[in-house]
Amino acid sequence: MQNELTVGLIQSDLVWENPKQNRLNFAKKIDAISEEVDLFVLPEMFTTGFTMNAEKVAETMHGETVSWMKNTASKKKAAIVGSIVITENNKFYNRLLFVEPSGNIFIYNKRHTFTLVGEDKTYTAGQDKVILDYKGWKIQPLICYDLRFPVWSRNTEDYDLLLYVANWPKPRVSAWDALLKARAIENMSYCIGVNRVGVDGVNSEYSGHSTVYDVLGNCITDFQSGKEQIQIVTLEKRHIQAYRNKLNFLNDRDSFKII
Repeated sequence: MQNELTVGLIQSDLVWENPKQNRLNFAKKIDAISEEVDLFVLPEMFTTGFTMNAEKVAETMHGETVSWMKNTASKKKAAIVGSIVITENNKFYNRLLFVEPSGNIFIYNKRHTFTLVGEDKTYTAGQDKVILDYKGWKIQPLICYDLRFPVWSRNTEDYDLLLYVANWPKPRVSAWDALLKARAIENMSYCIGVNRVGVDGVNSEYSGHSTVYDVLGNCITDFQSGKEQIQIVTLEKRHIQAYRNKLNFLNDRDSFKII
């Protein structure tokens, strides 16, 4: 078990529906990081932007982006996580991939598809909650719109880190800020949110506001709004354990079943 986890958060613009160029752009950013990092976090649909043109951009689990993620994780000796458009069994998924240096991949299909823009008409919603173990850290990875649904992220498994990748638009970024902080506080876990910046192919604007909150809801990053930026932050198990032992809030959580 590793008591510290060093995470690289990459807040970036995305080239619309251009996986090759986005892979090149992220490769340059990651290669320029000299610090030792355990985990790199990329935005939602980091190869395409938040597109509903799934047939145009979808890849398979044997495609170029998965291969790139595996190669990058192996070369940097660090896991890499982000979501991409995947086609499988004649369906499309907004699929988060958590790729370990060994090449092992954890998969999470976005459960809450964003009906406001018709994501539910294009992508099949996932049904399975994923709690993964990486270097002794229990992590729940989620995607963007999932942030609005706290039951799905409720910490019934005593996880250490809640992680969101997103394309969350600028007009509603105050909700992003508030909900990430709330998720950290109510679950007594670190909460990471990595969001994109720039303007996409359907003229939606994104301001980033990527962040990390500790178990008390304190922000421990200082990303600039609307700017491409990378920050490295180290999370500590002793911080989680100290406040859970002192406050014991999770002992009073409700029990429930998700149907």
